[in-house]
Amino acid sequence: MTTKWYVGVDLGGTTIKLAFIDPYGDIVYQGEVPTNTANGGTEITTDIAKWIDGSLEHLGETKSRLDSIGMGAPGFINMETGYIYQAVNIGWKDFHLKDRLEMDTGLPVIVDNDANIAALGEMWRGAGDGAKNLLCVTLGTGVGGGIVANGNILHGVNGMAGEIGHITAVPEGGYHCNCGKTGCLETVSSATGIARIAKEFVIEYPNSLLASEYAKAGNMTAKLVFACADKQDECAIKVIEKVTYYLGFALANLANALNPEKIVIGGGVSKAGLTLLQPLEKAFQKFALPRVVEGVSIVTATLGNDAGVIGGAWLAKTKN
Repeated sequence: MTTKWYVGVDLGGTTIKLAFIDPYGDIVYQGEVPTNTANGGTEITTDIAKWIDGSLEHLGETKSRLDSIGMGAPGFINMETGYIYQAVNIGWKDFHLKDRLEMDTGLPVIVDNDANIAALGEMWRGAGDGAKNLLCVTLGTGVGGGIVANGNILHGVNGMAGEIGHITAVPEGGYHCNCGKTGCLETVSSATGIARIAKEFVIEYPNSLLASEYAKAGNMTAKLVFACADKQDECAIKVIEKVTYYLGFALANLANALNPEKIVIGGGVSKAGLTLLQPLEKAFQKFALPRVVEGVSIVTATLGNDAGVIGGAWLAKTKN
């Protein structure tokens, strides 16, 4: 009997990543297409269907080789119906994603939030290493998250579980967040937040390496902060201490409530490796219960850009 493949789809603001994945989570074939946000994103499902058909033809396979599609999309999603209430970057509002993609491809479709499917990917084939209770935190332009409990993504009553970036980390006098609140974790632990804090610190440390590198580059980035910290610059180290203090505080409170086996840190900021993880461990241990600390390990995500498509395949395999 021929092994069936699953189609993993990870929809981003600029590109759609797609892959055929076998039942063991190995990528058989992958590619990407630009995200066409024209006409309110109505062409997106057609573009996915065209990629699937073209790729099958290229591989000399027929549609019967495919089992189903698991797709991650940004925005607020009704899990039961695959209906997107709103995905700002895509231009979708009240969009019947599941129905339209099933119609265009002739395959069963299951949809979840993009941060959630990345968490499932890391659980199945990545740093989660099969752990059935884990927190996945993505530190990029914003802060995304997914909570896996007993092998299943937690969605909550209306799909809002796992919004780790919007935990209040600074209760008083915090920065404004795009969500309308102030002091969200996203405002202090995302790449954008790190750069913002660093700009304040260089005023206090005008003679630091970070201050001079910032002046040279003309642009403050999280990457620059970590590079200066690696050279033992005091100012950069102080910035990272502040950032990881907030992140450790939020993650410890989550861990005290959820008792995970793994906390997987992904996204661009996670590339800093130990420069991020060591101070984060220290802050985490300060706020987490000792027995919670014993049960958990904080690790860096390993799948990179493939986490979403692999998580999508896991969703298709287990939920369709």
